[in-house]
Amino acid sequence: MWAYNETFYQIYPIGFCGAPVHNDGVTAHRILKIGEWAGYLQELGIGSIILNPIFESDNHGYDTRDFTKIDCRLGTNDDFKKVCQTLHDHNVKIMLDGVFNHVGRGFWAFKDVQEKKWDSPYKDWFCINFNGNSGYNDGFWYEGWEGHYELVKLNLQNPAVVDYLLDCVKMWIEEFGIDGLRLDVAYSLDHNFMKRLRHFCEELKPGFALIGEVLFGDYNLIVNDEMLHSCTNYECYKGIYSSFNSMNMFEIAHSLNRQYGPEQWCIYRGKHLMTFVDNHDVSRLATILTNKNHISLAYGLLFGMPGIPCIYYGSEWGEEGAKAPDNDYALRPCFEEPKPNELTAFIKALIALRRESDALCNGTYHNVVITNHQLVFERRTDSERVLVAINASDSEYTAGSHELNGTFSRILTYPGEFEALASEEAAIEDAEDKDTCSAADDLPADSAADTSESQEAAAADIVTLNGQITMPAYSVQYLKMQ
Repeated sequence: MWAYNETFYQIYPIGFCGAPVHNDGVTAHRILKIGEWAGYLQELGIGSIILNPIFESDNHGYDTRDFTKIDCRLGTNDDFKKVCQTLHDHNVKIMLDGVFNHVGRGFWAFKDVQEKKWDSPYKDWFCINFNGNSGYNDGFWYEGWEGHYELVKLNLQNPAVVDYLLDCVKMWIEEFGIDGLRLDVAYSLDHNFMKRLRHFCEELKPGFALIGEVLFGDYNLIVNDEMLHSCTNYECYKGIYSSFNSMNMFEIAHSLNRQYGPEQWCIYRGKHLMTFVDNHDVSRLATILTNKNHISLAYGLLFGMPGIPCIYYGSEWGEEGAKAPDNDYALRPCFEEPKPNELTAFIKALIALRRESDALCNGTYHNVVITNHQLVFERRTDSERVLVAINASDSEYTAGSHELNGTFSRILTYPGEFEALASEEAAIEDAEDKDTCSAADDLPADSAADTSESQEAAAADIVTLNGQITMPAYSVQYLKMQ
């Protein structure tokens, strides 16, 4: 599955494109902005984007009116075709948000039921009781998603509903060329529906990826050969930020070993769950971490641990955003252009390193050293062994273990030269914008080291471990065995 080796980039289009929060009925071609970021995404190393809802809806996108029409606030179907072509031209795949559990009150079939009641041919598309009433005084009761009655639950055990949704997916694949789906609230979806969706998509487009949103429970129930390829790993999402905030690396180490460790009872060995440090539903990493020195370390952990990393737009340069009690607007802002910095350069290096590493993409997981403030773990395949060492403390630490032996190449370190790299890239982009010089001319004079200096640098990156490893304060190290 192509998704296992890639890094994903999640965008909430209604916010990203600066569209009105409520559907104003005015067509504006805002979605073209996503295509304008294609070059940046390719340069960052992104393999696929995940677009949260883009189809016609009442408000936030998860209250769908029409699965076949791009939301007028974002543009037209032709606009999105152009976006998809541009992304594919930059080697970026497209995954859409499949909101199949529920629709909005403005959904065409539900409006037919509101009008015709018992006489509507679509009354069985929903979970309706005509002996009751709704809070909207519809003259019937209906099931909403988790008590949210603006979100009308679809009856996925009705073959007509399933056929309709699969026809929509077919249209998305054939018209837009999408490469996969994120299944909203996958934990609520009918299992037989997911089985049919998997078979249908694989027949229509081999390699089509299905990744589910799951908050709790046993991920094996839906991540298997019959249903989904992956799902969101909320257990480790919580473990990452909580371990840094409480200065207790045992928490994330326990979660990772429980899921992927060497013991037979570990529950997700061989699976590739989607990992993240924030998204459109939770406060951003830069806001939730109490010590900002831990931001880069959290990404160092994210890309070293098992799973498929997903970055939420803007967080790659440390954007902040706090979840409010009654809305998520602060989590879903509009940016005029990318704002890359030192953190972005570090994440770019992590993406490139992971993509080329079989151990980081597919290897086993094993804890080597765990303390409250430090964590060293191993990723291994038959062909490659990588150690990831993280020190969350403000002091240098020397970790000891009989497993820390052998000759390694230090393939990535943080802190490193990422600030300089970010400055160089910014200077190059500025020069390109002004069309005054080439990228090579804009590099600092000392950036092209001579042969002897390169050899010395390479030698410095070779380290022999004899039962110990020194970890600088607030550091990340990736070491590959020679």
